Amino acid sequence: MTAAATAPDQGAAEPTPAGALSKLVQEANDAGITYQEMGDRGVDPDGKKLPRQWYQKLVRTPPVNPPSYAQMVAIANATGRPLRHVQEAAAMQWLQYEATELAGYDEEVRIIVGHLAGKSKAELMQWRMMIEAAERAQREAGE
Repeated sequence: MTAAATAPDQGAAEPTPAGALSKLVQEANDAGITYQEMGDRGVDPDGKKLPRQWYQKLVRTPPVNPPSYAQMVAIANATGRPLRHVQEAAAMQWLQYEATELAGYDEEVRIIVGHLAGKSKAELMQWRMMIEAAERAQREAGE
């Protein structure tokens, strides 16, 4: 006679994979920066420090809400990582948004690319054809 299998406990918490910002802080800790050192170095623009427990919690049981801008500045100072990397990691962890960069282009190009983001393939092809047609017309006109 065999015992019936029990159903998983519905109240049991599932382990959640570490988010990008949690990993960034964990990597700093793995590289030798203690949580206490993070607490000492993690100063925000107003001169306030995040306590070491805050960093530990971020790694072990991340909060539901993302850190504020001031907290991200403190994290950057605490970990020695650029603020931009901290912001990108926070965006990935809480918004599932992966930041990309258009290096070497001016604001106009960035605005155009941002406008085209999320368009269908047909719409993107239409925009590309219009841009190429405009360039061809300028070349043929000798401009």
